[in-house]
Amino acid sequence: MTLLASCTKNHNEQQAETPIVRYEWGLPVDSFRIDTCVVKDGETLGGMLNRLGATRQQITGITLMPRSEFDVRTIRPGKTYYALFQTDDTTGIEQLCYYVYKPNIREAVVLHLTDSMHVERYEKPITHCPRTAEVVIESSLWNAMVGNDLPAELALELSDIYAWTIDFFGLQKGDSIRVYYDEQYVDSVRIGIGRIYAANFYHARTWQEAFWFEDGKIHNYFDAEGNSLRKAFLKAPLNYKRISSKFTYARKHPIYKVVRPHTGVDYAAPAGTPVVSIGDGVVTMKQYKGGGGHTVKICHNSTYTTAYLHLSKYAKGLSVGKHVRQGEVIGYVGSSGASTGPHLDFRVWKNGSPIDPLKMQSPPAEPIPAQYKDSFATVVAGYREKLIAR
Repeated sequence: MTLLASCTKNHNEQQAETPIVRYEWGLPVDSFRIDTCVVKDGETLGGMLNRLGATRQQITGITLMPRSEFDVRTIRPGKTYYALFQTDDTTGIEQLCYYVYKPNIREAVVLHLTDSMHVERYEKPITHCPRTAEVVIESSLWNAMVGNDLPAELALELSDIYAWTIDFFGLQKGDSIRVYYDEQYVDSVRIGIGRIYAANFYHARTWQEAFWFEDGKIHNYFDAEGNSLRKAFLKAPLNYKRISSKFTYARKHPIYKVVRPHTGVDYAAPAGTPVVSIGDGVVTMKQYKGGGGHTVKICHNSTYTTAYLHLSKYAKGLSVGKHVRQGEVIGYVGSSGASTGPHLDFRVWKNGSPIDPLKMQSPPAEPIPAQYKDSFATVVAGYREKLIAR
């Protein structure tokens, strides 16, 4: 027994004395002296290596490397790089052994400058951390996220998820959102978000749930009943500052000074703001049309047609007969035609008659197929528990 204990103790002492070797970029970094530097404006790789003490042979070897191995044109000012030095035991002279360029927090390009010169690339793994968060909106969804130390990307992704059901320029103080999602980390640094799995948005005195479901060809967000959150039409064709004029049959025209119908909605927005098609369709008009200025008209189906007036210019490649997708840029806000300032005059026709775009009921996309109902219900139950958990 005593002998066994003694052997065990000696074994543990040997383990404790074993040095821990730290590796970074595949190198035992404690064996080197490391300089941390930043690429300066106008610096070249050759210039950096020369300043670090690289030999002419090393610099020549690097410059002769094919771009497929390391394209020196990708080096950008402000990026970090590391120089690893080691002292030769025979000569006592310190030598530059490795140059490590970091284009971002995750990637590294390692130039091996000793023996056979070559390049190795390293990419740190991304860690996914599920998280549940809840915020109350005081001014905007973006400010609510940033003010609660949440990724700003959440606001963008949620805007996409609820684009067909919530007008994000009509949010009210006291609206709130609960969301269950993945945060992405490299080491201990948050680099962004992954999938949003579920959300519950309180707006206009109602809660609107969204659940991600993926199975085979189905990958979309649905409400608890399996109805797609995606609609045939977006709520608005642009990011606007305010509605400057609504749908009416009796508006005094700001230029002509006569009362005439205004069968559209004017969205005030800065000149150059991208304008998108609210749904899939075919371009039936692209021309300068009198008081409407540069105009695009799109036929979405046998029922709905939309028009976008007073544009400053059209999207590149847009032409009559072209099929456009929902959310595709078709032009840019301007003040062409009879206009007192930059804005978009947006119009909708249903069965040939003009309707108020703000009151248009958009038909939904296809719901969850019957064969997936049970598995979807299980997913919803699990996500609801995550949304409640804090």
